[in-house]
Amino acid sequence: MPYAGQLDAPALERLYIRLEKPLYNVVYRWVWDAGEATDIVQETFVRLWSMRGRVRLETVDSLAYKIALNLASKRKRAQKTWGWTPFEGWMGRSNLAGADEALAANERERAVRAAVDALPDHLRAVVMLCTYSDMSYGEVALALDIPAGTVGSRKNKAVEQLRAALEVQEWTL
Repeated sequence: MPYAGQLDAPALERLYIRLEKPLYNVVYRWVWDAGEATDIVQETFVRLWSMRGRVRLETVDSLAYKIALNLASKRKRAQKTWGWTPFEGWMGRSNLAGADEALAANERERAVRAAVDALPDHLRAVVMLCTYSDMSYGEVALALDIPAGTVGSRKNKAVEQLRAALEVQEWTL
């Protein structure tokens, strides 16, 4: 029988139910591919299970994000061409708006993706976790192995770089 605080099957199932969507949101915005993001989230939970004897429940959320970001970074480095906007996404917008509006929206989306992707990994990780997870700065710090104060400064630096790259005056995250 596992000791209190150890990751067992019911605890992993509860964790999956709670974290699967937030992890997916972060990972998707790292790799920009729904299938890859799903695979990475699944692999994250497989890895958590394989190391379950060493996992403490009080830090498992941060560990899950850390594993997922590491896997996403590794896959992203392995891909050479990946930045194409899915055809079906563009077509969906064109049905709702005129062709000019759809094209402009597509170009804005590509510009944002390019700006986010151009951020150094240490800044992009902070932005992704602060924006797309329900983690506090302390939890983000734990996931990234950095001091909590560094989370805020990295987020601010990332936002400054995004503003400059996008030439937007009122950028909010």
